[in-house]
Amino acid sequence: MQNDIRVPVRFDKVAKSFGAVKVLEELSLDVEPGEFLVLLGASGSGKTTALRILAGLETASSGSVRIGDRDVTETLPKYRDVAMVFQSYALYPHKTVGENIGFPLKIRGATAAVIDAAVRDAARQVELDSLLDRYPRQLSGGQRQRVALARAIVRRPSVFLMDEPLSNLDAKLRGHMRAELKHMQHALGITTIYVTHDQVEAMTLAHRVAILEKGVLQQLDTPRKIYNDPANLFVAGFIGSPPMNFLKGTLKDGRFEMPGGSLGTTLKHSLAAATLGLRPEDARVAAVAGAAFRGMIYTNELIGDHTLITCEVEGQMIAVKAGKDFSGQPGDAVGIEAAPTATFVFDASTGARLR
Repeated sequence: MQNDIRVPVRFDKVAKSFGAVKVLEELSLDVEPGEFLVLLGASGSGKTTALRILAGLETASSGSVRIGDRDVTETLPKYRDVAMVFQSYALYPHKTVGENIGFPLKIRGATAAVIDAAVRDAARQVELDSLLDRYPRQLSGGQRQRVALARAIVRRPSVFLMDEPLSNLDAKLRGHMRAELKHMQHALGITTIYVTHDQVEAMTLAHRVAILEKGVLQQLDTPRKIYNDPANLFVAGFIGSPPMNFLKGTLKDGRFEMPGGSLGTTLKHSLAAATLGLRPEDARVAAVAGAAFRGMIYTNELIGDHTLITCEVEGQMIAVKAGKDFSGQPGDAVGIEAAPTATFVFDASTGARLR
């Protein structure tokens, strides 16, 4: 059933300092009603601090926060109508699954009949309806995380806040839970803000991604736009697996040059210290003669559906995705080609992208 309360969220120049340390610098962003927004960044980027300020668990040093039409900057957490799911699950070990799920309604004073119906409905949505009498110690990690999700669902909040909820799970279970989370959020339609350092989670879950670094918003856009049109060197390097190749050289009238080769770009600039960005899937192995870059194979890794080749070109490494049947071996001479339209060029001194 679609939730009929879809509310926007707004951060307006929200800053946070702990003593002399600035953790968040005037963060401004609008989250659309019903949107799944992911705050993505490395440890210390400010993403969890932003989430905790929205939840009311931290106080902003300056700026304001709005949920729907309410300014909640000074509002106590219990009056903000948000539900938070933590990395650690935060379940009561002495309560059953059903009691854990229903606890938010119990402390509100709901009747036993209302609690029972709501618990069964929430449990059914996360496929826990057959486990309501078990205790957390009798559950797997994935099941415990689903209990935490059901406890958030049962409240029918205006906003879901999720802080690295899948990071304690193994890789296979994370993939399964990502699919469940995405389906659940779409079905419920509740505005969701999700914190992670995992770019795969960000790219697969989000309607939009906000990338933070050292407390500063670097880019806010759809996963596709961020991947295909990164705003700067940091964003380009943070998104992509395997990561984007970065080559150091110079730019002369739009042509990138480095020891071991050169490649045309779509630019007309000249720059003494330039960084060329090239994704492994946009590069290809070619004959050495006449290739843009000439080097030798450093490693050859069969991934399954493709082979990842790392080539050394005059001391710089270039990763290239090739077919799963690629037979080149370490030490073989190799050429590397790429289309000018597949390149990104950055000012090496500032990280700014040249357009």
